[in-house]
Amino acid sequence: MGTSKYSPEFRADAVALYHSSPGGTYASVAKDLGVNHETLRTWVRDAEQAARPGAVEATAMEKENRQLRARVKELELEVLRRAAKYFCGGDQLVSSRFQFVEDHRGAFGVKRLCRILAVSRSGFYRWLAGASARASRARADAELAEHINRIHQESDGTYGVPRVTAELKEAGRPVNHKRVERVMRKFHIVGLHLRKKVRTTIPEPSATPVPDLLQRDFAAQEPNTRYVGDITYLPIGNGQFLYLATVLDLFSKRLTGWSIADHMRTSLVTDALRAAARARGRDGLRGAIFHSDNGAQYVSKEFAQVCSELGVTRSRGAVGTSADNAAAESLNATMKRETLQGRKRWNGASEARLAVFRWATRYNTRRRHSRLGQISPITYEQRSTNKLATAA
Repeated sequence: MGTSKYSPEFRADAVALYHSSPGGTYASVAKDLGVNHETLRTWVRDAEQAARPGAVEATAMEKENRQLRARVKELELEVLRRAAKYFCGGDQLVSSRFQFVEDHRGAFGVKRLCRILAVSRSGFYRWLAGASARASRARADAELAEHINRIHQESDGTYGVPRVTAELKEAGRPVNHKRVERVMRKFHIVGLHLRKKVRTTIPEPSATPVPDLLQRDFAAQEPNTRYVGDITYLPIGNGQFLYLATVLDLFSKRLTGWSIADHMRTSLVTDALRAAARARGRDGLRGAIFHSDNGAQYVSKEFAQVCSELGVTRSRGAVGTSADNAAAESLNATMKRETLQGRKRWNGASEARLAVFRWATRYNTRRRHSRLGQISPITYEQRSTNKLATAA
């Protein structure tokens, strides 16, 4: 039978009977009353709980505690929802949490916020005490970013951290390269990155062998003694190309001569070599070594005759091995990367010629070279000449 059929008075009397029956069990008393022994057990337990001092108050308090816990959980979720936009990750995560505590301390309190966000209160107050210093650093970073951005723009967006650092030091602003890197990253100033190289060499299997006099040693102790050269393509509109031949001095990395044409005949490379000879003055390239790959232009009789005329000793790497002429290929790759800047082609031949001319001039006179201690090729030659003259 259900307990709803028994009045409160009946239940109270049943409990009293149980308590007044020494040695009586729930089963024996329940049998006398005609109820289930578990029902009697429940009546007795409820009566005992109700008889305890403060039972009503305890029940109300427990209810209030449950409500408070629910409210706390709700507040914590609200804190986390608001904090989500502050948490960008990386090395700024802790600072972002502290900033959130500062911005919301009036609404939630420092202690609660620090607990929810898993940061220490002492750390927050130390961070708060350093606000003035951080603001000063932020202003200094913004000022430095203006200088970096100006340098970056003057380099046509090509300079990365090392060259920007060198430029700043020369301008009288000594700064650590790590700070330059951090500021460039913070203000989204990015230099150019390497592009995939495209091989343009067309080998000539029947060419007369010429020894490799460099053996991948792309260095020189004096200017005008060792050169490398190569051909690269210049993409222009409508799927057409121009071609660029270069002559690089391995001592100063100076682009001593170059030539642009709409063909890849031998005159392309001989014009570049003659341009280098003119740039070197009276004796030209006499006595120097010129190293190239085994492209058809460099192994031709016409090129050999021009080298003989200019007093140049020829050197060539192995067939099909780009590493044997890596210095020249690296120069051409850098030129295209810094002039095209991600574009697939120039709009026309005139635009391509002007871009290469502008870059080559700036490369020799202003562009900083990592192998030269972050100074330009011509500056490096001038300083080296002065040192030799002083030593003599």
